[in-house]
Amino acid sequence: MAERTGGPADGAGAGHIPRGRTEAPDPETGPPPAVPAAAPGRPPGAAGAVPGGAVPAAAAAAVQAAPVAGAVPAAGTAGGATVSAEPVTDGGRTAPAPPARTVPAPAPAGGKPVPAARRAGLLVTLVLGGMAALPPLSMDMYLPALPAVTDSLSASAATIQLTLTTCIAGLALGQLVAGPLSDRWGRRGPLLTGMVVYVVATALCALAPGAGVLIALRLVQGLAGAAGIVIARAVVRDLYEGVAMARFFSTLMLISGVAPIVAPLIGGQVLRFTDWRGIFLVLTGVGAVLTLVILKWLPETLPREARRTGGVRESLRTMRGLLGDRVFTGYVLTGAFSFAALFAYIAASPFVVQEIYGASPQAFSLLFGLNSIGLIVVGQINGRLLVGRVSLDKALAFGLVVIVLAAAALTVMTTGVFGEPGLVGVAAGLFVLMAAQGLTMPNTNALALNRTPHAAGSASALIGTSGFLMGAAASPLVGLAGEDTAVPMAVVQLGCGLAAVASFLLLCRPWRTPARL
Repeated sequence: MAERTGGPADGAGAGHIPRGRTEAPDPETGPPPAVPAAAPGRPPGAAGAVPGGAVPAAAAAAVQAAPVAGAVPAAGTAGGATVSAEPVTDGGRTAPAPPARTVPAPAPAGGKPVPAARRAGLLVTLVLGGMAALPPLSMDMYLPALPAVTDSLSASAATIQLTLTTCIAGLALGQLVAGPLSDRWGRRGPLLTGMVVYVVATALCALAPGAGVLIALRLVQGLAGAAGIVIARAVVRDLYEGVAMARFFSTLMLISGVAPIVAPLIGGQVLRFTDWRGIFLVLTGVGAVLTLVILKWLPETLPREARRTGGVRESLRTMRGLLGDRVFTGYVLTGAFSFAALFAYIAASPFVVQEIYGASPQAFSLLFGLNSIGLIVVGQINGRLLVGRVSLDKALAFGLVVIVLAAAALTVMTTGVFGEPGLVGVAAGLFVLMAAQGLTMPNTNALALNRTPHAAGSASALIGTSGFLMGAAASPLVGLAGEDTAVPMAVVQLGCGLAAVASFLLLCRPWRTPARL
């Protein structure tokens, strides 16, 4: 008679105990129900007395020929406990006990097993938030210094603007490199390498002798800093899935969303004590501290057995396979077009708010901060109130509808169909559009990554790169009609919102392929 200690093997049904076995009480669920043993004297292939007792008589022959899905072996280990077996005796004949083997620990109801120790605690959450916030800090802290850089390096404003363009391009392209590398070598190695390169490149930016060198170093800074964004998303996918992942992305938004608010303020304060080079020295210090924190406290979340093998060709094949998933591609495009509407706001709002509607720089900073707070608050409502109660697809759909309605209202106001709206009306429309991003950004990330547990790094790279590329394409469009009208901004935002809705409906088709989240 076999005796088994521990939890059910992976694949066994809930509460399933093979006949002819006894199980020790589980510390969490209590003692298992008693199950009668096989009738004495029956041979090992007879009804109800298959070796191990796990399969009915009709399948006895199949059991002797091949293992049966869901059957629990008579010996081995399960959930870290030892499973022992005794020989089966029948009328003086003794059948050898089945060989011992290891049985995987049970997976949670949501999918793959995730040990509790790997769940993100407060410190790991802060580290991941810092990784996601570092690129916005690198761009926005530098903004107040642009005029000073122009004068210091004796370059034109258009040339110095390239220091922003190349940084954004690096952030977009770098994710395509760092993401697949993290699937191949684990998360920590590529992340720490990217952080070290980021620190070195940022320090060299402070020493740049001319505009050309600064432009090149900003490109390297963006390429290296991209590792933080893409691997932060991949780590979240390693630790969570389903609604828990969407909730955690909303928590990250609380941390990383503060960066666009405080970065210009920090940059302005730094300029009170030093010149523009001091800003890069501050960023160097922030990057160095974050690197040390990652080295000490961020564990490896991708075990060796889950890593992908192969080189560049295999990475490209993986990405091609991901893009071949219609639903995944739909969520990626939905998030990218939604993000492009946000980029259009960032690119145009300084001119719209200050030049067209006459707000002061201080008023603009206040409105920018309020919009960012709106995004954070809605993100927390999504994570704490909606996730788990409303499906992610429904929350995403509502956010997309709000973006389209806000962009349509802005289009009507800026064209003057019903008269001049003034700053209050336009600011209100921009606030609603920005706040709705708190529903679209975390939910598109969660829905897309939930389909790709086998290649979270590559999937995260496609999500991030597509968003930055769409944003980079939308930003120049807002200035096509000059700086004296806000109509191009509103039209671009409306077009991006409609494209996001079309991607969601035509590719994701949530009514046909529900995400069950």
